[in-house]
Amino acid sequence: MDTINKTLVIRFSSVGDIVLSSPLLRVLRAKFPKGQIDYVARKEYADLVKSNQNLNYTYEFDAAQGFQGLRALKKKIKSEGYDLVLDIHDSLRSKYLRSIRGPKHVKVVDKRILQRSMLVKFKKNIYKEIVSAADRYVEPLKELGIVSDGKGLELHIPDEILFTVSGKMAKLRLNGFEKVIGLCPGSRHFTKRWPTDRYAELGVRCARDFDAKVLIFGGPDEMELCSTLSDEINHKGGTDRATHFCGQLSLLETAAAMQYCDVIVTNDTGLMHIATAMHRKVVAIFGSTVMEFGFFPYDKQAKVLEQVGLYCRPCSHIGRSDCPEKHFRCMTETRADEVYETVRAIAN
Repeated sequence: MDTINKTLVIRFSSVGDIVLSSPLLRVLRAKFPKGQIDYVARKEYADLVKSNQNLNYTYEFDAAQGFQGLRALKKKIKSEGYDLVLDIHDSLRSKYLRSIRGPKHVKVVDKRILQRSMLVKFKKNIYKEIVSAADRYVEPLKELGIVSDGKGLELHIPDEILFTVSGKMAKLRLNGFEKVIGLCPGSRHFTKRWPTDRYAELGVRCARDFDAKVLIFGGPDEMELCSTLSDEINHKGGTDRATHFCGQLSLLETAAAMQYCDVIVTNDTGLMHIATAMHRKVVAIFGSTVMEFGFFPYDKQAKVLEQVGLYCRPCSHIGRSDCPEKHFRCMTETRADEVYETVRAIAN
């Protein structure tokens, strides 16, 4: 095999995809302990890998700069003289970057587009097996003697962030509760959101039955959702039983805060993968998406609740703005009782 001294990994977005690349970075470092391993990510997601100890450098691509910014980035990358370029995004932008001349090896992830399309459009499952995206990212490197190590996801969080979050958590006096339950009720796409009233019912039951504190996580654009959920739980479950952090924490701060949770209930979103990377007990609720796509919790202990066999699933591989069948059974048929019992079973 040709000597590989410099490696570049390309994955622009999004949260979950980048977190799922952490096992790839770990096995690359194990294979090339003294090599240079760099990463390309969009600016808003770069913090997820900038502090990763298996990387040397992270290029932060600002999408607002458009093609001019991409061209400048390509020029910079070309000057580095990479031996191996691994494209685990396979988008128009990543194709443009990987087209540089010079690398001895250019590898591209197999996104199973045919299988995915057949399942979404015709409901015909031709997947031979369910493989996590984390393992798919490593597949192109098999001929270089690099395989998955099965050690799961990881996030490397700077000490200053851990210290800051510990101060926030101290104010909540979490040691006064029997359990701490995390809820991640949001999602960019409607069909990946379990109804808010179900989350509220679950949160109230956990607060009452487990003597639990409920921590609610989400992004800035989910402020109203998380605030409403927090208010509902506090109204029915007891004053100060719920606290939401929407718009208050960065991605790495959210990860650090999740460490204080005994169980985290989440939709199929990037926060699900962050919770998994923090080695929390995870209950994931799937609606319009399915595990075959590869974006399920990368942990055998995690629980995935879904309406298996529903004729209209999956209707999309990323989620939709509304239910095309107008009934939303993929989510509404997952009852709060079922989720509660799953939480209760793994909480101890």
